Amino acid sequence: MTDEKTSGSDERLSYEQARAELASVVERLEAGGTSLEESLALWERGEALAVICQRWLDGARARIDATRPEPAA
Repeated sequence: MTDEKTSGSDERLSYEQARAELASVVERLEAGGTSLEESLALWERGEALAVICQRWLDGARARIDATRPEPAA
């Protein structure tokens, strides 16, 4: 993850950790009551967490696909 917002400790987040934090961010955004600046920061964090989750899912899909035999021609 080369983006500044998804570097450092974010690379060590498990899928479950990233998903749980993303759910928390969504709840806070849906609840409202935050300033525009805080809402934007939450949105950006949510986007970064979504990227982390998608990378985990893509990696899992690649591992599953690698274990499947090639279809016979």
